[in-house]
Amino acid sequence: MGLFDAFRDVGVLAWLREGRQSRRLILLIVFIALLLDNMLLTVVVPIIPSYLYTVDDEAAAAVRNHSISSNSPSGTFQTIVSLYDNSTRLTNLSPQVGTPTVTPALTPTPTPTPNTSNCRKADDQLLNENVKVGLLFASKATVQLITNPFIGPLTNRIGYQIPMFAGFCIMFLSTIMFAFSSSYALLFVARSLQGVGSSCSSVAGMGMLASVYTDDEERGNAIGIALGGLAMGVLVGPPFGSVMYEFVGKAAPFLILAVLAVLDGALQLFVLQPSKVEPESQKGTSLITLMKDPYILIAAGSICFANMAIAMLEPALPIWMMETMCARKWQLGVAFLPASISYLIGTNIFAVLANKMGRWLCSLIGMLLVGVSILCVPFAKDIYGLILPNFGVGFAIGMVDSSMMPIMGYLVDLRHVSVYGSVYAIADVAFCMGFAFGPSAGGAIARSIGFPWLMTIIGVVDILFAPLCFFLRNPPANEEKMDFLRKLYTPYNRHKMRQRTS
Repeated sequence: MGLFDAFRDVGVLAWLREGRQSRRLILLIVFIALLLDNMLLTVVVPIIPSYLYTVDDEAAAAVRNHSISSNSPSGTFQTIVSLYDNSTRLTNLSPQVGTPTVTPALTPTPTPTPNTSNCRKADDQLLNENVKVGLLFASKATVQLITNPFIGPLTNRIGYQIPMFAGFCIMFLSTIMFAFSSSYALLFVARSLQGVGSSCSSVAGMGMLASVYTDDEERGNAIGIALGGLAMGVLVGPPFGSVMYEFVGKAAPFLILAVLAVLDGALQLFVLQPSKVEPESQKGTSLITLMKDPYILIAAGSICFANMAIAMLEPALPIWMMETMCARKWQLGVAFLPASISYLIGTNIFAVLANKMGRWLCSLIGMLLVGVSILCVPFAKDIYGLILPNFGVGFAIGMVDSSMMPIMGYLVDLRHVSVYGSVYAIADVAFCMGFAFGPSAGGAIARSIGFPWLMTIIGVVDILFAPLCFFLRNPPANEEKMDFLRKLYTPYNRHKMRQRTS
């Protein structure tokens, strides 16, 4: 027993126990949670369209073969292909004739060769994949959209730790289901289940950061770092999924993610102690009141429409590449690599820069850049032509997210009660609306009027929404809150708060 106590007092366990109140350790936990959640979100992007097409194609081939074998009677002519002179002969197998009769050779036909091309023609089956894949991808965001309004007020009552840990447990279960599911229905359930886990992790994680980083500038930097975890997940997910699917198998990337999720759950268990109920000290503003605030709605709209662009790309771009570029499996995920890298760059740069140049201006420029970049995507003739437009899309969304996420917390400080669970539930609702409406509507639009028109529609919407960000330049404050904020954000008080919470 003494040996166990000595082991417990040294090493990682001692560091975790001493650092439970550290803001940096909490930031690390949120970073890892967002990283794994978004890796699972994007690792399916190159896998699901190709996997479902393969499954449906095999099922259709089996039905055709069964139909041919059951409909061919014994008294018909059958085709024999000669492997020597490449000519086709018809043999009469009628039972009325004692011996087979060989007719004269017909026009020569070449010996069939296996089709090694990666190109799938634009048949009805491939076009129908747009709708199926779009609905599957949208199911996660739809469920998350429904769950968020309940998670936000729940964090105000019981604290952030329990919902955060619950999000890990649900995400682990979803990952295991993805690894071993072989039917569309089970994959749909796994994707929907992930929406519940994501709602718990993202709302509780962002609210936790906003509560421990009370200074506006520090909060912006911390949220920017946390969004870096989201960006890393988006960055690593598609290429990781496509390479593992091509060379190892469908289950491999999900099993690796499940192992990483277990490590994250162990870290949360030691640091957050999720068995404790820690409600907020003051009652927060109701969700309905926050949703009536026009400035919060503008910030939420920016998050929604910016992310809707990449959400529409995710299900439609791989299918468009399969149809027009004859892309291989690994290329379907690598095509998103420029967007992922640029999103990581954008969130890290503008987490600091947005506060100096004005978050409203940063978001306005980002929305315009999203629209222009999306309009350029259909002009690509090969995978290399997608590099610049996808880079622009990811960089611009990074500008918007790193500007609008901190401004949501600032608007609550400025105009409402400083309790953050509900406002970040709204931010996550906006994010989910983009990823719910984008794939579901995008798949149907791409099937009916084509991929280029889909990109045109969302690009124009982003450009038209951009000027609304100007209203966030100087939002009016509640008078009582303004007096409090003048005292809170004096340099002396900021310095004392940093000393007290670091």
